[in-house]
Amino acid sequence: MSHEDSHFLDLLADYTRDVRGFTNSIFDASDRHLTSVAGYVKRHVPEGWLPAQARPLPPPPPPHLVTDVAYLQQVQDWISRNRALTVAIVAFAGTGGLLLWRERRKHNRKRRAKRAGNGAKTEVVVVAGPPNSPITRSLSLDLERRGFIVYIVCSNMDEEQQVISEARADVRPLHLDVVDTFGTQEAIERFHDTLQRPHVAFNGASPHSLMLRGIVLVPDLIFPTGPVETVPPELWSDALNAKVLNTIAVTQALLPTICEFKSRVLMLTPSIVASLRPPFHSVETTIVKALEGFSASLRAELGTLGIDVLQFHLGTFDYSHVGPKHHLQTRGAGSPHAWPATTRALYARNFENQTRTGHSQGFLNADSSGSSLRELHNAVFDAMLQKRPRAVWRVGRGAVSYDLVGSWFPEGLVGWMMGLRRVSLDTYASPILEDSVQLQSWERVEAA
Repeated sequence: MSHEDSHFLDLLADYTRDVRGFTNSIFDASDRHLTSVAGYVKRHVPEGWLPAQARPLPPPPPPHLVTDVAYLQQVQDWISRNRALTVAIVAFAGTGGLLLWRERRKHNRKRRAKRAGNGAKTEVVVVAGPPNSPITRSLSLDLERRGFIVYIVCSNMDEEQQVISEARADVRPLHLDVVDTFGTQEAIERFHDTLQRPHVAFNGASPHSLMLRGIVLVPDLIFPTGPVETVPPELWSDALNAKVLNTIAVTQALLPTICEFKSRVLMLTPSIVASLRPPFHSVETTIVKALEGFSASLRAELGTLGIDVLQFHLGTFDYSHVGPKHHLQTRGAGSPHAWPATTRALYARNFENQTRTGHSQGFLNADSSGSSLRELHNAVFDAMLQKRPRAVWRVGRGAVSYDLVGSWFPEGLVGWMMGLRRVSLDTYASPILEDSVQLQSWERVEAA
């Protein structure tokens, strides 16, 4: 650096120092003046002269902390005196929270069937039930949506057309008329060949085989009601043939295929009426108990082969979004209109009271008061794919509670809760009411 440059820098530094000193002097003088003016105003202007609207807001109070030492000390003393109760409360709350969390997680997790490496469906489920049944229809559509190939057992061409009308490629009819022995054998052989034959999803894909995952038995859920003496033997015979013998025959026909693939068998039956065993429901109680006995015996037999037979006790479900309304009925609507006059005099009042109570509680009719069908869909999927499923599943509104009521409550108390009252046999000797009067009484009950 030259001598002239260093001289210039020295002059510039002296000038900067002078400017800094001058500005500091001005700022100090201004501060002293403002302080003097503020002091003068504070001494001579009265306090509170500024309007409330123009005053600045006070600072927010600090957050309030719970510092009640006496209260905390009382809580600690109570815990010290009741340690066992405190541990029980904490354990109950923790266990309940864990169970709720697990159930919520189990309910919301995705359930999908296994597929081949190329994405093709490989798992097959057979649903043996009336195609127009709301449970059969909703269950088959849900299983197809989850990745299964679903076959619905059909006994005639009308049922096959109902299945085909769903327009689902993987919901297929399986014609199985158990009355025709040779036709049933041929149908089972064709179905077995379909499972064994290699399938190619598309051109160039590697072939894959199908796996029969399970058989779902859904007997017809429509049952007649009324006193035993009003149910003719022909109706008993039809009900037993359609619901019990047909279910047993279908199971027998599929047993060789079940044993070969070690598929699971699921039996779905209503449980509320069978648990309560109320009067005027003898047909349903008899058929459900017969099917439960059949599934229990089959479970013992197939258990020796390592094959699971699972029993589903169904409560009530919301069928409002499934199928036409005339398919939602789960019990034949009984009416004392066709009963003999003496039978009406003995049973009509109790029948009316029980019907009214059953409809008000929601377990004698199919409406929107039941559980969502998704609960049944998830349970069926889990039962087919779990490694160690439980033997008995209770699904639906009232399946657990009414089973406990029917098992532990006295029958007289259950009948009293359903509106049943004792009728004297002297009614035979009393004058019988005219038919028109009793019909009007029953019509008023139905309207209510």
